[in-house]
Amino acid sequence: MCSCFEKEFKGLYEKDENGIYLIEKTHIKSMIKCLNERDGFHFLADITAIDYLEFTKPTPTRFAVIYILRDKEFKNVITLKSFIGKDEENLHVESICDIFFSANWAEREVWDQYGIKFLNHPNLKRVLNHKEFKGHPLRRDYPIKQRQACTQTDDLMDEMTSVLSKKGYNSHDDLMFLNLGPAHPASHGTIRNFVALDGETIVGAVSEIGYLHRGFEKSCENHTYNQIIPYTDRLNYCSAILNNTAFAHTVECMLNITIPERAQFIRVITGELYRIIDHLVCLAANLVDMGALTNYWYLYNPREVAYDLLSKLTGARLTNTYVRIGGVAHDLYDGFEEDLKSCIKAIEKGMGDTLSLIEHNKIFHDRTQNVGVVSAKKAINSGFTGPNLRASGVAYDLRKTDPYYFYNSLDFDIAIGSVGDVYDRMMVRFEEIRQSISIINQSMKMLPKGDIIVNDKAVALPKKQNVYNNIEGLMNQFKLIVDGVRVPHKEYYGAIEAGNGELGFFIISDGSGTPYKVKVRPPCFPAMSTLPSILEGGMIADSVVTLASLNIVAGELDR
Repeated sequence: MCSCFEKEFKGLYEKDENGIYLIEKTHIKSMIKCLNERDGFHFLADITAIDYLEFTKPTPTRFAVIYILRDKEFKNVITLKSFIGKDEENLHVESICDIFFSANWAEREVWDQYGIKFLNHPNLKRVLNHKEFKGHPLRRDYPIKQRQACTQTDDLMDEMTSVLSKKGYNSHDDLMFLNLGPAHPASHGTIRNFVALDGETIVGAVSEIGYLHRGFEKSCENHTYNQIIPYTDRLNYCSAILNNTAFAHTVECMLNITIPERAQFIRVITGELYRIIDHLVCLAANLVDMGALTNYWYLYNPREVAYDLLSKLTGARLTNTYVRIGGVAHDLYDGFEEDLKSCIKAIEKGMGDTLSLIEHNKIFHDRTQNVGVVSAKKAINSGFTGPNLRASGVAYDLRKTDPYYFYNSLDFDIAIGSVGDVYDRMMVRFEEIRQSISIINQSMKMLPKGDIIVNDKAVALPKKQNVYNNIEGLMNQFKLIVDGVRVPHKEYYGAIEAGNGELGFFIISDGSGTPYKVKVRPPCFPAMSTLPSILEGGMIADSVVTLASLNIVAGELDR
């Protein structure tokens, strides 16, 4: 899999029990460069760090840095780990920003949360926490009850000046500076884009996030695996069940369990319905940003029909908390299939009505074609996944490259674009809605009878009659609620194809019912980090539709 890497660096690494390559920090950059240039690992999925201060097993040093890469076929994953020290003066490693553009914000996040420096990083400053924040919250000894208020705004001129100087603007006298967000409906969440304008052309742009940062990963350190599922709902709140599924699927892989076939198909059906909802929200918002209000209602009203169905199924409209480790909370209700058919019919009509208004509409074409262009090479190097990457012509979809839950038995196509502009990103989502409807219809025909959760007392809660009528069931319930599902010692990265792309979780278990560490790989994060470079050179009027086409969801972005 990594022939050149293993040959050139023979003796300079070893593999641990998790299949992770352990390397010295002085070799990190050269090894990653070799993997990228010679072994075809062109995609950086994520960078994170680990604080082993309270870990149950001894480790060489307190802190380690993790790199997760995929090869050019997006099938093989390699994880590198380097123990870098425990003393502040040793907490540094070479930046790989010059190899992967997506490493820029990823390294900033590690510095922000753990205090690990990346040498030669162009702009190593906080990204999720505010500039007055003291300390690094994902360190195990950080006082979690400490409250730190922000009293001053950041004018972002330090970043903007650097951007403009690289473009030859030594004087700012002829430029106008403008904030787009964070308190603006067209910013699609609490997101701030600070732009420098020469007339109506954006010559420099800087993005600031963190306004919705809730400390998801820190909260995971203090909750059992099933207690974390309601928190995953609030990541991409436009497709909650897909978030549930990504987390539960990763934990189930760590437990080495296969959930019942019926539960797998139910996850596919509800997940694909949520993929449709996610795309409907994105497309409706994008169109209304162009002034197409009629299209907004054509797409938004079917979403409400879908929410009625999901509310009936799960008991909640938006944040469903439907998935459980080992399966799903409860079975489909009587009449679900008829309700689903009505829902799909409403979606198809809304999409058809919308496309009849825009497919051959010159105003729509002028506003979207050759606007916000991202080439395939840039999209890969920037860490794009999902519809944003496929719009640039790259056919990467985890449902095809690393199929799960019978996706390899389902007949569907990967929708791809050719230019990578706003038009392609929107049309890819329209086509993906069609494909998701096909997947749902096939899954309903293939849906088997049987259990909806594994028959394992160490994982699944007992039935209520057992809890109420015998001591074994009562104790089983009590132990699972209090102690949680015990996951064996393991470090593992798992991912699924969510609405916005590769939604991954890197989880470290210490053998207890509470994860030692959970790191989310949110597809929005690398897309948002790339937005300023996409906006530069475009018109101010195009910035809103470009942002909307990337479908940035602040809950997932900030966590």
